[in-house]
Amino acid sequence: MRTELERSGDFQANVLNAWSPTARKSVSDFDITHQMNINGIWELPLGKGQRFLGGSPKWANAVVGGWQISTILRITSGLPTSVGNGFFFPTNWEFSGFGTQITPIQNTGIHSNVFTGPSDKKGGPNIFTDPAKAFLAYENTLPGGVGTRNLLRGAGYLNLDMGLGKKWAMPWKEGHTIQLRWEVFNVTNTVRFDAFNVSARLDTPGTFGKYTSTLSNSRVMQVALRYQF
Repeated sequence: MRTELERSGDFQANVLNAWSPTARKSVSDFDITHQMNINGIWELPLGKGQRFLGGSPKWANAVVGGWQISTILRITSGLPTSVGNGFFFPTNWEFSGFGTQITPIQNTGIHSNVFTGPSDKKGGPNIFTDPAKAFLAYENTLPGGVGTRNLLRGAGYLNLDMGLGKKWAMPWKEGHTIQLRWEVFNVTNTVRFDAFNVSARLDTPGTFGKYTSTLSNSRVMQVALRYQF
């Protein structure tokens, strides 16, 4: 017997054992324990009526006045993830469930240039510092069980966006302005990998713990010109 709950996007909720639905109980797939957002706008105190160069003539004010810096910083703790049981179906004929963790695993997150074994010639980003040791921390789940769900944590999200703008007042009509903006998304070009898409199944030890997708996008810049009236 199988029971399915509502599903949205990449997050699914399937009761693997309908006679023991609480066996799957854990934090949600989209749980973020900590999150910090910092938003700021700073109008530079330069030009006419400002603290510095307040007596500038019109031509000078057109150069030094009207500048603005904006920023958005977001930092979160990591999303949870699990190790799959592999192509073994101990409890549910359609869903294999999760592997059962038998020993603790320390320091999960993002680790660079990790090799999963002798056959891995390239290495790459991995959720484990030692994939072979982490693999031995699991065993296949016994009949009736659903395994260990969402006990591991990936690295959190880190992103900094910034913008630089310049505004000019139009001489032909009050209230008409032109604004030039230069915006940079992911200023530091920081890469954060998606813990939900980790290759971690008990039937694929050769890729155990490898990340397969990212949470963040590469640095992007855009320039915009806006006329406001």
